[in-house]
Amino acid sequence: MSEDQSLSNQLADALVRMDRVLTMMEAHKPLTDAERERYQWQLSVPGFGDAGQHRLKGASVLVSRCGGVGGAVAYQLAAAGVGRIVLAHAGKLRLDDLNRQLLMTTDGVGTPRADLAARRLRELNPTLEIQPVAENVSAANVERLVGGVDLVAACAPTFAERLLMNRAAVSQGKPLVDCAMYELQAQLTTVIPGRTPCLACLYPAEPPHWKREFPVFGAVAGAVGCLGAMETIKVLSGLGEPLLGHMLLCDLGDMTFRKVALKRRPDCPVCGEPADA
Repeated sequence: MSEDQSLSNQLADALVRMDRVLTMMEAHKPLTDAERERYQWQLSVPGFGDAGQHRLKGASVLVSRCGGVGGAVAYQLAAAGVGRIVLAHAGKLRLDDLNRQLLMTTDGVGTPRADLAARRLRELNPTLEIQPVAENVSAANVERLVGGVDLVAACAPTFAERLLMNRAAVSQGKPLVDCAMYELQAQLTTVIPGRTPCLACLYPAEPPHWKREFPVFGAVAGAVGCLGAMETIKVLSGLGEPLLGHMLLCDLGDMTFRKVALKRRPDCPVCGEPADA
């Protein structure tokens, strides 16, 4: 890495830290009358109240990506008042995205997806900080993206991205909510580093048979996205009981839902005990 690149990275890290401090300072201010009116229906949920809303206001979440699943996650988090949402998604909108990517519009075909999603979220809730990043999560950017937020909502359609986010989240001690779907099936789990199994306990490596393109109904993507958003809200606000050490399995073909226990692998390459421990 050149000296200029190193200085640029240091400056970017400093700006991220400054943004987080400013967000936390803003979150400690009393809720405004407008915020109370906007969020009044959720403020009355038992166990949430002003304290829960303040926690959401001061929180930051990385959503990768913001298509069918991630778009639903981001939309619900923006509606709920999460203070800063980072949207990581490369590429431009295609017509065949529109059966599931509900933050997008037909007139946006050919426009960067992250920008379209950010515009829609700002329209929904202009009080938030929405940061579009026109990149998919990769080995080159994952540490920076995860390092700049409080929680990761992993909604990418590839195991490579999900496992990268898992590794970075575990190493940085950040909670991760993993949302996934295939055809009419969906699954959801939450990783709390040091307390729960991580994704690598289930998938030590990317399954060799996995294909990037698979059958998708937007309703299935939206269903698991909404569940993932609620799980994120619970983790950030302290509401309810998150899926710690469990995975929710959903089959929308016959509308069956079951919760299964997960076990942490001592030999997990990401969260397992060191060999000389």
